[in-house]
Amino acid sequence: MNPNIAYISKLSGIESEEFHKKHWGIYMASNNLKEFLEYRDRMNKRILDSDNLELRRFFALDSAVYREGALPERTKELIGLAASVVLRCNDCILYHLKQCIDKGVTDDEFEETLSIALVVGGSITIPHLRYAFEMIDKIRQSNGY
Repeated sequence: MNPNIAYISKLSGIESEEFHKKHWGIYMASNNLKEFLEYRDRMNKRILDSDNLELRRFFALDSAVYREGALPERTKELIGLAASVVLRCNDCILYHLKQCIDKGVTDDEFEETLSIALVVGGSITIPHLRYAFEMIDKIRQSNGY
């Protein structure tokens, strides 16, 4: 069972993963990168198809800030990863891990970045560090890195 759903199940006393997916109406980051990326693309398209100016502007800004500038793209993605751990967003962690790996980030760079996130976020981020380390391994295995 997805760790996020397992936690909610424990709190609610309802053990059905399908119930929680349906009840919450949201996707929670899984250990399946392909499923996550497909969901993300599908829902981003749905959001942008709404043609809401504010939503479109935010998405454009989100894309723009990660482009090469005074800081290289890989550095910006590592900053995004650290912020995602501190904010405890597994979907965000998974996204930034994939971007970092695609940009050639090394294990040493990940470890330093995740160390900063731990210091800033405190011990409450440890479950998200576990998730990040697990997903680094899975992404590297699936991509042949």
